[in-house]
Amino acid sequence: MSTENQSGATTPVGERTPETMPLSDLTRQRLSRVGSANVANVLLKRGFRNVYLLGVAPLSPDQPQLVGPAYTLRFMPAREDIDTMANYSRSDNKHRRAIEECPAGAVLVIDAMGAVKSSAMGDLMAARLLARGVAGVVTDGGYRDAPAIRKVGLPCYQQRSAPPATPIAMHPVELNGPVGCAGVAVYPGDVIVGDGEGVVVIPRALADEVAVEALDAVEYEEFAALHIARGRPLFGLFPATPESRNEYESWVAAGRPSLEA
Repeated sequence: MSTENQSGATTPVGERTPETMPLSDLTRQRLSRVGSANVANVLLKRGFRNVYLLGVAPLSPDQPQLVGPAYTLRFMPAREDIDTMANYSRSDNKHRRAIEECPAGAVLVIDAMGAVKSSAMGDLMAARLLARGVAGVVTDGGYRDAPAIRKVGLPCYQQRSAPPATPIAMHPVELNGPVGCAGVAVYPGDVIVGDGEGVVVIPRALADEVAVEALDAVEYEEFAALHIARGRPLFGLFPATPESRNEYESWVAAGRPSLEA
């Protein structure tokens, strides 16, 4: 027996693909130390240009870094005979199921079609996700009860606040399938990294190597910043050259000392 994976190829049941492999603690730790811009630069080197969720911003400026594999919820436009509050309250409603089924450690990515006519989530849903150990939520729509969500403390990203009730404009149609969020393709298991600037998506098969390279870039920038503070120009320093990389590696080997003026 086999199943079809994201690329359309078949994989024997029970066999792990890169997309279904769990995110290692080491990769998660590395990504928790890098910026979304660093990750986007590393992916650009590999030919990926559309990975940043433009227009999506952190709900709170001091929320912690967000890292985790994507679990997705896709909305489509609502229709009045189906999307009633009575139907919304049913236990098989996919919006409510997403809150109860998103795995611990994962990031709930909500494709709201970029719509802010109604809410993609409220504070009680955020509180439930936090209690279940979910890492955070990302949507290209917006939330209601934003001040209360900030108090919950769950890392959340949105386009802008959207207080009206969900059924007014959105119908939940699919759980954990491919989605487009803020114009970026997100497949289940892709790794989400969010910081104080925004959110970037890493294809799962590349997450481990991207984490290593992005962290290296961050640490090199610390070295470059020390030199810039002493008046050194960017030329021959940033972007790194073979010579400056040699300087950096010698600096690391020496224990990363502060530079004397």
